Amino acid sequence: MKRENTFIINLGGSLIVPDQIDVKLLTEFRNLIVECIAKGQKFVFITGGGRTARKYQNAAGEIDPELSDEDKDWLGIHATRLNGHLIRTIFKKYAYARINTNPHDLEDFYQSKDPIMIAAGWRPGFSTDYDTTLLARYLGIKKIVNLSNIDYIYDKDPKKFPDAKKLEEISWKDFRAMFGGEWEPGMNAPFDPVASELAEHENLEVVTMNGRNLENLRRYLGDEKFEGSVIRND
Repeated sequence: MKRENTFIINLGGSLIVPDQIDVKLLTEFRNLIVECIAKGQKFVFITGGGRTARKYQNAAGEIDPELSDEDKDWLGIHATRLNGHLIRTIFKKYAYARINTNPHDLEDFYQSKDPIMIAAGWRPGFSTDYDTTLLARYLGIKKIVNLSNIDYIYDKDPKKFPDAKKLEEISWKDFRAMFGGEWEPGMNAPFDPVASELAEHENLEVVTMNGRNLENLRRYLGDEKFEGSVIRND
């Protein structure tokens, strides 16, 4: 897969399986991506574990309070891979046959002519945000689309603070000051701290937007004005 005209998209697990598998959203998402492929665009999708991962992690931790973070991480990783297999299956006509589970091993993908590549979780201690950032570095892609269930990043939790302000643009320095520097299994942050440090170092731009607003995603992919938060270096 050549990097020209390629978008790398972090597809949050909360979009794929908010509670049950969101068939309607995935159908519309597939239709949009197929349209874009017809225009010559290519995609790398990295699937998150979302609520599925957290359900397994919470259940296991409740049953065994001494369960290690590594064990919890493996549960989350397998949730991302299950979601990845679902996405690869619905894009079977367009996607490379193997799901990438090691962002350091891309030799076969460099040779692939398929317009879609699917990736999922790698190993304990690293989120799919981090995997996405590594893939962007190795593939030479400078912009990451982070699809989640929020429209914008806010300066504080808008569910708790009515005066929370949306941040249409924020520097990596300020973003990392807001969300700390430690990764925890099941962590729910707009972009995880370890990945953020690497993204800052690699001078990457991350655009966070609501994955349920597919018309907004269409505008972004068409290089039009969109709604979302942009994180980048000053």
